[in-house]
Amino acid sequence: MFDRKAFTRIATGVAVAAMATVATGSHAVADQAKPGEGTTVRMARATWDTGWWQAEIYKQLLEQLGYEVAKVTTLDNPPFYQSVAQGDMDLWVNGWFPLHNTYEDTFSQGAETVGYVAEGGALQGYLVDKKTADEHDIRYLSDMKKPEIAELFDTDGNGKANMVACPPGWGCEELIAFQMDAYELRDSVDLIKAGYSASMADALSRYNNGEPIFFYTWTPNWTVGLLKPGRDVVWLQVEETRLPDDQADLVDAATVAGVEGCADDPCNMGMPANDIRPVANSEFLEANPAVRALLEEVRVPVQDIFAQNAQMNDGADSAEDLQEQAESWIADNQDKVDGWLESARKAAM
Repeated sequence: MFDRKAFTRIATGVAVAAMATVATGSHAVADQAKPGEGTTVRMARATWDTGWWQAEIYKQLLEQLGYEVAKVTTLDNPPFYQSVAQGDMDLWVNGWFPLHNTYEDTFSQGAETVGYVAEGGALQGYLVDKKTADEHDIRYLSDMKKPEIAELFDTDGNGKANMVACPPGWGCEELIAFQMDAYELRDSVDLIKAGYSASMADALSRYNNGEPIFFYTWTPNWTVGLLKPGRDVVWLQVEETRLPDDQADLVDAATVAGVEGCADDPCNMGMPANDIRPVANSEFLEANPAVRALLEEVRVPVQDIFAQNAQMNDGADSAEDLQEQAESWIADNQDKVDGWLESARKAAM
C-alpha cells in the first residue's frame, strides 16, 4: 500500500539534502573567488609619494580577492620595518633593495621580501643641470670639492654647494650621508633634507630661472620626467664606488650601461640599481597563501610608474586620483590581472 506520509518525508529529506549540497557548493565557489573574505590586511605605504600609486594597485587587487584593506598607513622606513617584523603591520610594496638592506636585521626577524614590483629598473644618483655641467666641464661628484664649482650651486652664500637630498628616515638619507664622508665632501656640500617634493619644486623653479641646480634622485620619479637626463640635466659619476658594508658586494652593480644623460657608457653612478619589492610579515603570509601568490605574481612596468608620476606632478595627486589611476591601470592590464588573481585563488585552495 502506498504510504503518502512516508513518501513525503523521504522526498522532503532528499530535497533538503540537495539544497544543502547546492548551498555548500555555492559557498565553496564564493570562497574560491574571494579567499580573503573575513580577513583584514594592515597595509603601509612609504612617505615618498611616488610609491603611493603602486600601493593603491595592490590594495585594489587584494580587495578583489575579498580581503578588507584597512586605511593604508604612511610610514617612514624604520617604523615600518620594525612593525612588519613584530606583526603590527602586514605588508607594504615600497621596499627598495639593496637601499633598504640596512634594515634587514630588523625585518628578517619576522618578515621577508616576496616578489617584485619592478626588478632592476630603479636607478639612483646625483645630477646637475646640463648647462652648468657643459660650461664648467662637470662630470664627477668629486668636482664639487673644487671651490669654484661648489660656489656655482651655493644658494645660501656660505660657499658650499646646496644639494637636494633625502629627508630623515629614508634609506637614501643614510647612503648619501655615508658617501659624503667616504668622498670627503662635507666641507664642500650642504644637504637639503627637508620634504623632498617641496625641495625639488624649488630646484625646478630655480632651473626655470636659469640658475644651476644639484640634486639626488631616483627612477621612476617625476623629477626625471620634467628634468630629462641628457637634455636638461646630467648624471654625475664617481671615480670609485664606495658603499656601506650592507651593500659592499654590489659595487659592480653601480656601473650601468646605456644611462641617458651620463658622459660615459657604461656609467659609474656610485649607487647600484634597485629592485622595488613587497615586504610582508612571514606569519601573515603563512596564514594567507593567496597574498603570497599575488605578491609573487604582480609586476608594474617602470614606464607605467613614470607616466603616473607625471600625472601626479601635474596635479592629479588626490586620493581619488590615485584610486582612479589604479582602477584604470588594472582595466588596461585586465588579462594579466586575471592571471595573477587566478594564481592567488589556486594557492588558497
